[in-house]
Amino acid sequence: MRLATVAYGGEQLPAVIGDADTVRLVRDLIDPAPATMIELIAAGPQLLARLANAQAAPVDGAELLAPIPRPSRCVFCVGWNYLEHFEEGRGQRGGNYDPPDIPEYPTLFSKPPTSVIGPGGGVLHPGRVSEQLDWEVELAVIIGKGGRNISQAEAMAHVFGYTIAVDVSVRDLQRRHGAQWFKGKSLDTHCPLGPWIVTADQLPDPYAVHLELTVNGEVKQSDPASLMVFTLPRIIEEFSLGMALEPGDIILSGTPSGIGYARKPPEFLKVGDEMVATITGIGSLTNPIVVME
Repeated sequence: MRLATVAYGGEQLPAVIGDADTVRLVRDLIDPAPATMIELIAAGPQLLARLANAQAAPVDGAELLAPIPRPSRCVFCVGWNYLEHFEEGRGQRGGNYDPPDIPEYPTLFSKPPTSVIGPGGGVLHPGRVSEQLDWEVELAVIIGKGGRNISQAEAMAHVFGYTIAVDVSVRDLQRRHGAQWFKGKSLDTHCPLGPWIVTADQLPDPYAVHLELTVNGEVKQSDPASLMVFTLPRIIEEFSLGMALEPGDIILSGTPSGIGYARKPPEFLKVGDEMVATITGIGSLTNPIVVME
């Protein structure tokens, strides 16, 4: 099942995306209906079964938003989870943290809820701050069942589904504040998300998907998720250690090689550019780069 949040009739509503990308509002399919995507996720598999069996006419004129337009917590992120991506940045990371090998534990950071935008949303170019605006396509995991100290053996039972994310990064700002990445990863609009959530049953092998990102039609990143160093169960285990995950939490699982700053010469996004992030089995997410006022 594909689930989205749409703008319709002046409201933000959860919806089911059908064949030919038809939109059916959840409130037209079941009663009572969850008011938000996070409420839908928290309701569990019984609600999904009801949705799968319900019928309603599609609506016209609905606009796709980010599947979770305003996360209730920060977006959780993993760095250096593809070996070639780690290698391409060797000696170029700057700052005071450039390890010779991928660390034993995954590198964890976060992006604030204000960084999230949906399909078609403009990514703000921070010209007054930096010209080093970079791209990172990522498979995003949506947590369905919360929990603390989740074991790797149990981790996938906590996954609700998957979507596409782009971890937009301001490289010099990322390196400016010591060994942490928060500020350079956290500017407004710098986490495009969407176009919808594909439920876990529709993507039984998330490592079989292929990630690709283009800028103005030119392929910049293209690799299978099977190249991940840290598996999704390991990532979920690490995030949940002593810190409870909640329904609707979003985890970005890392990016493959092909980022802009590691190219020779480096390449960065400019106003007027268009990014298209694609993951097989999910779809495509398109976002233009626009001026930050």
